[in-house]
Amino acid sequence: LGLALYAGSLCTASSAASLYHDYCIIGAGPSGLQAAYFLQQAGRDYVVFERSHAPGSFFALYPRHRKLISINKRYTGKSNGEFNLRHDWNSLLSHDRRLLFQRYSLDFFPHADAMVRYLEDFASLLKLRVRYNTAIVHVTLERDGQAWNGHYFFLTDQDRQNYKCSSLLVATGTWVPNVVNFPGSEYVEGYETVSINPEDFAGQTVLILGRGNSAFETAENILGVTNFIHMVSRSRVRLSWATHYVGDLRAINNGLLDTYQLKSLDGLLEGDLEDLAIVKDKKGKLHITLRFYLENRNTSAGIDSVTLPQDELDNFATRAPYDRVIRCLGWKFDFSIYNRSLRMMPGKGNKKKYPQIKPSYESRGTRGLFVLGTASHSVDFRKSAGGFIHGFRYTTRAVHRLLENRHHGVPWPSTVYPITQLTNSIIKRVNEASGLYQMFSVLADIILLRENATAFEYLEEYPVGVLAELEMQTGRKAPNGLFVVIMEYGRNFSGADKDVFYYNRAVGEAQHAWQSNFLHPVIYYYKHLPTEREMRLQPPDWPLPRPDAVHHIVEDFLTDWTAPNAHILPLRRFLENCLSTDLRNFFAESCFLFAFTRQKLPPFCQQGYVRMQGLVGSEGLQRHAVEAGLLEDYALTDFPGDRPPDSRKGSQDQLLRDHVIPVRPLQHLVNAKDE
Repeated sequence: LGLALYAGSLCTASSAASLYHDYCIIGAGPSGLQAAYFLQQAGRDYVVFERSHAPGSFFALYPRHRKLISINKRYTGKSNGEFNLRHDWNSLLSHDRRLLFQRYSLDFFPHADAMVRYLEDFASLLKLRVRYNTAIVHVTLERDGQAWNGHYFFLTDQDRQNYKCSSLLVATGTWVPNVVNFPGSEYVEGYETVSINPEDFAGQTVLILGRGNSAFETAENILGVTNFIHMVSRSRVRLSWATHYVGDLRAINNGLLDTYQLKSLDGLLEGDLEDLAIVKDKKGKLHITLRFYLENRNTSAGIDSVTLPQDELDNFATRAPYDRVIRCLGWKFDFSIYNRSLRMMPGKGNKKKYPQIKPSYESRGTRGLFVLGTASHSVDFRKSAGGFIHGFRYTTRAVHRLLENRHHGVPWPSTVYPITQLTNSIIKRVNEASGLYQMFSVLADIILLRENATAFEYLEEYPVGVLAELEMQTGRKAPNGLFVVIMEYGRNFSGADKDVFYYNRAVGEAQHAWQSNFLHPVIYYYKHLPTEREMRLQPPDWPLPRPDAVHHIVEDFLTDWTAPNAHILPLRRFLENCLSTDLRNFFAESCFLFAFTRQKLPPFCQQGYVRMQGLVGSEGLQRHAVEAGLLEDYALTDFPGDRPPDSRKGSQDQLLRDHVIPVRPLQHLVNAKDE
């Protein structure tokens, strides 16, 4: 009753003394600062609330052993900044070159303190508006027809100061430890508090609950000083190189797999943690038993009165007592501060640690409430990198673009090109775009075709989960069909049980591109924008509905899709088939001949030669084209009697000098031929 009255009093007082901002961001971690940067660049009214005295407080404590598993690759052999972000998993997006993470650490796997310094500088150098030491303890909403979304959000901090916002961006991450309660769980130490000094474990026998990177990180730290380490979890170990999911076990932490498989005492077990029970004996040793053995028994009665599994099965795997049991089960989202009016509900199944959100990152229960960063990972959980900095820096930018269109009438950024640049535009993006590369199967480039396929509009890194809403979400129209450019792994290549090192794992020939296993570009063609129903009925494990046509660019060992025959030519022919047009480039002489011999000129000739654009010819250029087999040497086909031999070269030079052909006479000749 007291809590209800307190919440009611907050709602009553909220409208009386509330500080207003268009956008409120809860949390000054990486995703909160990234959102603040984009809002500040757009000149919007926003504020960031951070409960600690500095940004990135999560990284001040975690990971406990202070080594990040996000790579910091300082050298790629290229100077293209967009390409280099593919291999920089720590930097946030900004215009300031000083804020590249490689300037803060030389290590491939950086120390966590470097991330803390980086986030502090990101906030201070860019002068982001962050209110530190401000813990938001309660969030509710109040209906108002004048508000952007039909309601305002009211936030209350620890000092009972109220804030009023039109849009709420939640960037708190997942920081509440996952805890499993079972008989004897009071004897378990948490990852968040356990000692990180290996000497504290010297000569001890340790059981670790969990099988993620935090569990293996803890094991790696004490591997050399313990008697042995056992690790138990309900699921089998998943290796990131097999699943292609960076949240699974990384090689930097998997030393215990060696000692397990090479029979050096350590081991892994599978079992439901809720079925376990721990009993402590008089010497302080911890014995593992099963919950059903303790039914109707008092665990404090002593070890002698408790039935242990080894009493019935003398080779029970965990029959040896343990000195310590450590819980390393990860984290979950904090739902406690959100009033029921916001309808912030946990997900289902293995996504229950995240709030339910749409593919647009907007809450399913409340319009105008967006979830950013790690907490938004339910959109691509175990599929892509949306739960990590190198993924959510792009999804945060996508959310900002959605908000710009919705609230400020600023359409999604796009560029219009003539259709002759279609192949080049795709090849450029798939070879350098970092957002497509990191958020594979989630973010895609959208190519909107103009009428008669004479031009196209290029939109970058749009969330494919809301493709059916593209016109509403972006302010762009798609009446004439579209291409979707996305990156994918092979359909059956990723999985905990997959052998990703088998002999014929890679495809090298363009005709087998659809069988590519490694990350590669895929282009979907739709004659019409897919509907909501088509999105719901898309094939399992497909990022998009079934298209009218689809093209795979064959995987490449160097992730360099610029080979003329293997990559560019098949792509161009696919595009030509979809558009029923010729996307080749031509010399002016070829366009001149086409004008007399074809009813329809190729787009390159229409948009270049006929409009008096293109390269200026020269004798050297023509000679090079003839020698390369690109042009015929028409001078050799002239009839000897038509003119003196010495005049041929002069007439060629005259033709090259007079490279501009007037449009009206040329069209007159074409029409005369047609008649």
